[in-house]
Amino acid sequence: MFIGIDHGTTAMRFASAEGHFKISREAAREFVVGDLERLCPIEEIEGVAVCYSMGDGIAAITDIRRVENRGVVSQEGAGKHIGGGTQVYDEIAGSGLPAVVIPGIHRGSPTDPRFKAYSHQTSPEKIGIAYEACRDLGPDVVVSDISSNTVTMLVSGGSIAGAFDACIFAPGTQHGALDVDAIRRIDAGVETANDAFLHAGVTHTLPPSGQDRTIAMFAAMECAAMLLLNPGAEVALAGSKAPVVAGEVERLLRRKVAVYDEWCAAVGLAGIARAVFTGDRSILGIAVDR
Repeated sequence: MFIGIDHGTTAMRFASAEGHFKISREAAREFVVGDLERLCPIEEIEGVAVCYSMGDGIAAITDIRRVENRGVVSQEGAGKHIGGGTQVYDEIAGSGLPAVVIPGIHRGSPTDPRFKAYSHQTSPEKIGIAYEACRDLGPDVVVSDISSNTVTMLVSGGSIAGAFDACIFAPGTQHGALDVDAIRRIDAGVETANDAFLHAGVTHTLPPSGQDRTIAMFAAMECAAMLLLNPGAEVALAGSKAPVVAGEVERLLRRKVAVYDEWCAAVGLAGIARAVFTGDRSILGIAVDR
């Protein structure tokens, strides 16, 4: 059995090819490796793919025994720090189970160098979403993950070309890019940059009547931007808002989009675990270092 673990914004999701479960990031602070028996007996686990935070300290899919500092440059940065992801990672690392850590996409990644204008492009769980979408749709896919934040990735010819991170472009429900007002509040000492990021989503900036249409518009704009580099790519949406905004995104892009549910990342990561532990040396253009 192969297991994927999605370190999401609000929850940790665990999946195999045959089942899945999730726990809140707060509850994950009590996670023990025995909890994986909700999927299968521990002795039947053949490989695990783990995500942790931004994953910007590694550029390859790496054996967890060789990863330093959980694969991140720093604990500081954009996002909410709760402790559940740390507990899950450390339990897997200390369990002796065969496991790999999935990197994020950043300046050290083998992407189109133009995307490296920004230090960070996407966190590791989005690679699971892209892997699952490409299994269904082929090697050329634009994937937009839309929930608390919005992140859009382009896969061309089976390799990740680049991505727009959550703090760059499209807002989600909670998080988004920092505008002029946010910069002024930060400069005035009213809030930190991370606080501003955590409150830049449409829930905090717009009345309810306009929130979903706004998310749809900006997500479609990110997809359209990626389609400039690969006009023939398929388009896929994932995340809790995907089914809500899919119709409007289709209308704006004038093309059909595939829609995935909240389990897409964890299921895709389980697929990556299977591929890695059965011999694949590259996943979506990312090297495997075992």
